Amino acid sequence: MKPYVYTTLLLLLVLLCSPAYSQQQVGVFDGSQDVGTQVKAGSATYLPATQQYVVTGAGANIWLDKDEFRYVYKKMKGDFLLYARAEFVGASGINPHRKMGWMVRQSLQGNAPHVSAIEHGDGLTSLQYRRTAGAATEETRATITHANILQLERKGNTYTMRVAQFGQPFVTQQVTEVNLGDDVYVGLAVCSHDADVTETGVFRDVRIVVPAREGLVQYREYLGSSIELLEIATGNREVRYTSPKSLQAPNWTPDGKSLIYNSDGLMYTFNLASNQPTVIPTAEVKSNNNDHVLSFDGTMLGLSSGVEKLGGSIVYTVPTSGGKPKQITPRGPSYLHSWSPDGKNLLFTGQRTDDFNIYRIPATGGKEVRLTSAPGLDDGPEYTPDGKYIYFNSNRTGTMQIWRMRADGSEQVAVTNGDFQDWFPHISPDGKWIAFVSFLKEEVAAGDHPFYKHVYLRLLPIAGGQPKVIAYVYGGQGSMNTPSWSPDSKRVAFISNSTTVAE
Repeated sequence: MKPYVYTTLLLLLVLLCSPAYSQQQVGVFDGSQDVGTQVKAGSATYLPATQQYVVTGAGANIWLDKDEFRYVYKKMKGDFLLYARAEFVGASGINPHRKMGWMVRQSLQGNAPHVSAIEHGDGLTSLQYRRTAGAATEETRATITHANILQLERKGNTYTMRVAQFGQPFVTQQVTEVNLGDDVYVGLAVCSHDADVTETGVFRDVRIVVPAREGLVQYREYLGSSIELLEIATGNREVRYTSPKSLQAPNWTPDGKSLIYNSDGLMYTFNLASNQPTVIPTAEVKSNNNDHVLSFDGTMLGLSSGVEKLGGSIVYTVPTSGGKPKQITPRGPSYLHSWSPDGKNLLFTGQRTDDFNIYRIPATGGKEVRLTSAPGLDDGPEYTPDGKYIYFNSNRTGTMQIWRMRADGSEQVAVTNGDFQDWFPHISPDGKWIAFVSFLKEEVAAGDHPFYKHVYLRLLPIAGGQPKVIAYVYGGQGSMNTPSWSPDSKRVAFISNSTTVAE
């Protein structure tokens, strides 16, 4: 081998193995490197146990006509939605202009066009973008500071930044007509704003979502699903299982060992120790939807299953281990939502007039008792653990809100105030909290709860107060239709969606 060939190969090997040129996969990302010239070496690490990304970077700035920073990235095409919860390591204000966040980039050149959702060291949060190579960076600042929830969505050449301080709803900024091409780099960026030092950012709950295409026909076409567990005290999320199929409505079993969900008309138990699903046999009842519920003692499973000749969804009960279901409601549509704590009664949403109302029926079958009669849609009824109250959602006032009534249907009062379309209240086993799904008014009408929307999971003290956002989710229908609290009231299970599922 000629000396100059050997030297060239050795130099190439050194470059490829150095931190600045690392192409090794980092979690869901294809590679990581320092962008810019002669940038102090950074690093990127994925921690599987906590599903966190730790990114360390240097660089003079992400601004003006060129950028220097550490980038962990993957290549993507088309539309996407990027989400993460992000925090700097170390006290705020070490350098007020250090930066971290999501970046969509045309290339890995320092002067490349890009769009970024960026959090600064002093709390400034902004949508930054460079329209063409070498052009000056432009900026649209958020109306809040110190955001630690960062979301960046692309639809064609329009980029929307949604940011929040955890617990609060998003605020939104948008830029249009930024053409980065269809094939782009997508990833997490950290810049120290000081060429001689490094800064570290930690990103958790990282989600890269490919949303529903325009024209998707709901209930005929479905996206993939992730089963996620959410820790109430911290808001930390953990993906436990992913599937290209539509998984819906996880119930948590009273022993804390399993979840029960529906998919393709069948019921499944999901073992939380092995992360493996198993079909629950339900004989010929195989059109089960996401309105299913466990008895309080966990021995029985209530189903809602489509039977066209009987008018739609019919309520059944079956042992949790499976068997031949028993028909409970004589006709449909009947959508089951709750079992009384004493096991004697079921609550379902039924259409027996022009409206959907809430009904009670003996768990062994018998006479239906109508509990609501207000004009509009009443849905999602659920008993409190003491059996004294029923929480439900109703759009009788024009927006979908959470309501409460006594177990006999009396004293019906609104609990939420109308900022969102609120659905499916679920009471924690200790009786202290209500978790529910909130759709955005600008996306969803009061009487609808579709798949594949921007939704919040929110938490409200049952004693009263202001709801808090506990998860920012791409989902909706099927995300949390059923009682999904862990038996210790510390976590909830839910479903998020994506065309291609990614952590």
